[in-house]
Amino acid sequence: MLVSTLLFTGMQVTVRFAAEDLHPFEVAFFRNFFGLLVVSPLLFRYGFGVLRTSQLKLHALRGSLQTTGMLFFFTALTLAPLAQNIALSFMAPLFTTVLAIFILRERAGWRRWGALIAGFIGAWIVIRPGFAVVNTGALLVVASSCIWAGSMIIIKILSRTESSLTITVYMGLFMAPLSLIPALFFWQWPTGEMYLYLALIGIFGGIGHSALAQAFKESDATAVLPYDFLRLIWASVLGFLVFAEIPDLWTWLGGAVIFGSTLYIAFRETRIKQDGTAVRPVES
Repeated sequence: MLVSTLLFTGMQVTVRFAAEDLHPFEVAFFRNFFGLLVVSPLLFRYGFGVLRTSQLKLHALRGSLQTTGMLFFFTALTLAPLAQNIALSFMAPLFTTVLAIFILRERAGWRRWGALIAGFIGAWIVIRPGFAVVNTGALLVVASSCIWAGSMIIIKILSRTESSLTITVYMGLFMAPLSLIPALFFWQWPTGEMYLYLALIGIFGGIGHSALAQAFKESDATAVLPYDFLRLIWASVLGFLVFAEIPDLWTWLGGAVIFGSTLYIAFRETRIKQDGTAVRPVES
């Protein structure tokens, strides 16, 4: 989990560098293109049987949503401070919880609703509408978090019948061509040095997702999720060292409130599942 947080933050810093010469949409395409190259060996190792699915439309919808969310977030990285973007990105689990309640009909008590309200108050603290100028980058991060939440709901639905390998491969197969379409409107060929940055973005993202998946495989989500807050720390340090950005107190306070609410929801869901397992009768 520590590795994944550092790699994801490193990827976002590299996106900022690349976006100084290329449009964020084009950077997003190369992120997905090199990410697809990372995923493609899975087809040779496990065979094309991993592409067998009865949920192609859902895979396409998930790819469309995640591509849109990435376009929004990469654009936001060029418009708002790095730490602020990371703080607001913690809202994705909150939106996922809300959608799970209304779409998947998951039950929610007053504790979960209270945590959700606290999380959205945290977002208000970061953005402070009416007290500070609301920048477009902040709005794009909130929008991307909401879109990514829709993608997470689709993953939950797909996981009922699809393997994680199939879901991962289809993500790359759809996101690369889908992100190419908007990139073509702003296309310019990268320089030789720029290809290195673009390759690093894909490598950082690919290895980061692998490290994250392995973290959840090795331990319970509630054991590793607290370390996700390190993304805000890395973003603050790298934002200061590389871009001379100093996050204000409101970003830290709001980010902590948002993250705390998502962490509480995760602990609460785990406790409910454990209690449900404990009272379940043993089947012979």
